[in-house]
Amino acid sequence: SFRSGGAAVLLRVPPESRPPYGGNSFRPLVSAISFFRSLPKAHDHRRLSGEETSNKQEEDQVEGQGSHVLNMPKESLLAMTLQMLVPFLLAGFGTVSAGMVLDIVQHWEAFQFITEIFILVPALLGLKGNLEMTLASRLSTAVNVGKMDSPIEKWNLIIGNLALKQVQATVVGFLAAVAAVVLGWIPEGKFQMSHAVLLCSSSVATAFIASLLQGIIMVGVIVGSKKTGINPDNVATPIAASFGDLITLAILAWISQGLYKCLDSYPYVSSLVCAFFMCLTPLWIVISSKHPASRTLLYSGWEPVITAMVISSIGGLILDKTVSDPNLAGIVVYTPVISGIGGNLVAIQSSRISTHLHFHCVPGEVPDEAKGCYYPCRTFCGTGANHRSAQVLLLLLIPGHLIFLYTIHLMKSGHTTLTPIFMSVYLAAALLQVLLLLCIADWMVHSMWRSGKDPDSFSIPYLTALGDLLGTGLLAISFHFLWLIGDQDSDVGD
Repeated sequence: SFRSGGAAVLLRVPPESRPPYGGNSFRPLVSAISFFRSLPKAHDHRRLSGEETSNKQEEDQVEGQGSHVLNMPKESLLAMTLQMLVPFLLAGFGTVSAGMVLDIVQHWEAFQFITEIFILVPALLGLKGNLEMTLASRLSTAVNVGKMDSPIEKWNLIIGNLALKQVQATVVGFLAAVAAVVLGWIPEGKFQMSHAVLLCSSSVATAFIASLLQGIIMVGVIVGSKKTGINPDNVATPIAASFGDLITLAILAWISQGLYKCLDSYPYVSSLVCAFFMCLTPLWIVISSKHPASRTLLYSGWEPVITAMVISSIGGLILDKTVSDPNLAGIVVYTPVISGIGGNLVAIQSSRISTHLHFHCVPGEVPDEAKGCYYPCRTFCGTGANHRSAQVLLLLLIPGHLIFLYTIHLMKSGHTTLTPIFMSVYLAAALLQVLLLLCIADWMVHSMWRSGKDPDSFSIPYLTALGDLLGTGLLAISFHFLWLIGDQDSDVGD
C-alpha cells in the first residue's frame, strides 16, 4: 500500500495466487511497486501513517488463515460462568446418582462379604481423572491451538488417544485390584485367592468397559464443542465426569455381583474374564503407537496414572474402614459427591491454566506472576482469566453442594438427616477441599510446565486423586466429629 499525491494505491495478492517461496512470479508486482515509489510524494506524515497501517494489513493477509489460531479466545465472565455451570450441574447430579447407587449396592452380597470392593471404588471412579479428564484436557488444548483442524490429523489424534486410554485402563484396573488385595490383607491378615481373582476380574473389566464408553462420549463432546464455538476447556472435563461415576459404579456392582454368584458353581469364570481383557492389551498398544503423541505417552505417561491410583486406593481404604462402622453408615452416599465435585472443579482450572501456558509460554518458561515462591493469594486475587475462573469455581461450590444435598434428601437416600449442624460441617469440609485443590493445581501446573512436562497429561491424575483422598478423609473426619458432638442420626433412609 502506497500513498502518492494524496491518492491511496493498494496492491494485494490473494493467498491462493501467491507463488511458492523462491518463485519469480512476483517480479511484475515488484516493478509496479518501484513505479509507484518513483511518483512524487506529498503529505509525508500521512504517507507514513498509511504505510504503517496498510503494511500491517498486508502482513496479516500474508499470514493467511493460521494467525487467528494463535490468538487466545476471549470470553466474558458471564459466558465463562454459564459454560461452567451447566456441565458442573450435570457432573454433580452424576455424582449424586453414583452415591445413591453405592448406598444401595453396599447391601449386596458381594459388597458385604468382599469388603475390599470398597477400596476399589475410589480407584476406579478416579479413572475419570486419571484417563477421561486427561484425555479431555489434551483434546481441548489440541482444539484450542488448532491441532484438530485437519480431519486426518484429528482422527489420528483421537484414535491414538483412545487406544492409549484402553491400555492404561486395563493396567490401572489390574494394579488397583492388587492394591485393594494388599490394603485389605494388611490390617486383617486374611487372604483368599478366590476373592483376589474376583477383585482382579471385576476391576479390569469395569475399567476397560467404562473407559471405552466414556472415551467415545468425550470425543463427541469435544468435537461438538468445537463446532458450536464453546470453549471445550469449560465443558469437557465436567461432562467427562457427569456420567462417569454412575457408569463405572453400576458396571462394577453388576460385574462383582455376577462373578460372586458364579464363585461356587463356576469358579473359573473370574479367571477367564480377567484373561480376556488382559489379552486385548497388545492390540491397543499397537494402535496407540501409530500416533507420535500417544506413542510418547505410552512410554512416559505411567507415573501420574499409577501414582494417582495408589493415592485413590488410600482414600478407598478410609472409605472401607469408615463404612465398616455402623455409626458412620451415612458417609457412603456423600463420598462420590464430595470427591467427584472437587475433582471436577480442579480439573476445569487445571485444563484452563494448561491451555493458557500453551498459548503464551514455551515449555520451561512461566509467566512473570508465577515466578518465585507460591502463595495462595496468587490463585484467587487478580483480574486475569485464570484468577476469574478460580473465583467463579469457588462461587459455584456452595450453591452446587446445597442443590445436591437437597436432591439426595428429596430422593430419601442416605442415612443422615439434613440438620443445620450437618450441612455446616459438610459445606466447611467441601470448601476446604476445593480451596486446597485449587491452590495445589496452580502450583503443580506451573511447576510441571517449568520442568518441561505437559500438564494436560500429568497434573489432572494427581489432582483428581488428591480430590478423592481429601474428600473422603475430610468427610470421614466430619462424620466422626458429628458423632462426637451428638448429631447421631444414622437411621434415615436405611
